[in-house]
Amino acid sequence: MAKHAVLSSGAKLWSSVACSRSELRLDLTLGCGQTFRWRETGEGHWTGVMGGRVWTLTQTDDTLWYHVYNNQDGEESSMKRGASVSLQGSNKSEKRLKEDVKEEEEPLAVTCAQETNEEKMLRDYFQLSVNLGDLYREWGAADPHFRHIANIFPGVRMLRQDPTECLFSFICTSNNHISRIQGMVERLCQSLGTPLGQLDQTSYYDFPQLSALADSSVEARLRDLGFGYRARFLQQSARQILDAHGPQWLQGLRSIPYLQARDALRTLPGVGTKVADCVCLMSLDKAEAVPIDTHVWQIAKRDYKYAAGSGQKSITEKVHRDIGDFFRGLWGPYAGWAHSVLFCADLKKFQKLKEMSPLKQWKKEEEEEEVEKKTVKKKTKMKMEENVTVKDVKPKSACQRKAKMSVKNEGMV
Repeated sequence: MAKHAVLSSGAKLWSSVACSRSELRLDLTLGCGQTFRWRETGEGHWTGVMGGRVWTLTQTDDTLWYHVYNNQDGEESSMKRGASVSLQGSNKSEKRLKEDVKEEEEPLAVTCAQETNEEKMLRDYFQLSVNLGDLYREWGAADPHFRHIANIFPGVRMLRQDPTECLFSFICTSNNHISRIQGMVERLCQSLGTPLGQLDQTSYYDFPQLSALADSSVEARLRDLGFGYRARFLQQSARQILDAHGPQWLQGLRSIPYLQARDALRTLPGVGTKVADCVCLMSLDKAEAVPIDTHVWQIAKRDYKYAAGSGQKSITEKVHRDIGDFFRGLWGPYAGWAHSVLFCADLKKFQKLKEMSPLKQWKKEEEEEEVEKKTVKKKTKMKMEENVTVKDVKPKSACQRKAKMSVKNEGMV
């Protein structure tokens, strides 16, 4: 059985792209809830499905390494630039290669077109054309809180996912948490997706096509798999897209303005403002979209002293709009990217990164400063109240004192 690739076993079967950790941190970017299909299959190695292929990614200080598997049986594909395909595979692999090269003893070389297409796909997925370092500096200059967070959480990039996968994954997020969403998305792929191969007894599947999601039997099948009310939303949204718009509609939303795309998504069953914003930001090129949930609302109130809507018990449309506008005004046109850095930094799974960091000391100093301000304010208020009390007690005149003494003396006779 084929195994998950590991860089330490030999770099010749891997390809690479120059990319520093400050531009991309795989653990933070793939683990912060943007996508639900990547798993850490070895220390620092992440395996998932992208573009109908199974990939394993890892990184060193200045390099992003990637390895792609054949769909048929999970065996290694010929990916290394300028390298040849390894003949150390199964009998099936050897047979295919011999047929391709027609008795030639030299292994099959990788064509430039193959390599370029896969690297292009990787660059597009991670949006590597965007200079994240420049954005971090801009956000930090405008926002002291972000500047402190950025020192501990570098390289949190926004993915450019397939719109169908992004939309139907986020429909599953309603009243849910990341680990459970991952399980639901995996079951969705196993039930309706195309098998891609098996590695170390783990089977991989492509994300289902719209036509598979729209089938009338899907709701009952997904309810049996524990999707609850979300099963109906998944099937009905797929059906509505195909019947009212066509299979290319979601891709087409990339070319229209943000608010127009968001409103279009909100016409689908199970898609509210927050889910629509997630899809806009993470798959439709709307970098200004800022998804607002209770988590982000708490960040706004706790770290930015944002008071608007504090009397509300739930996030109304106005609160959603106002908080989004607040962050867009603070961070600019890539506000959605900055928001994801703070969201990532606030997840429990990453709190260990803060334990020995300067941020912890800074937060402590900030809290002490806040307490000191409140103490000074309280003392000033008390002093003012004392002054007012003293002024209210008018001193008695000499006549009043004399009259009082006369009354006292008369009483003593």
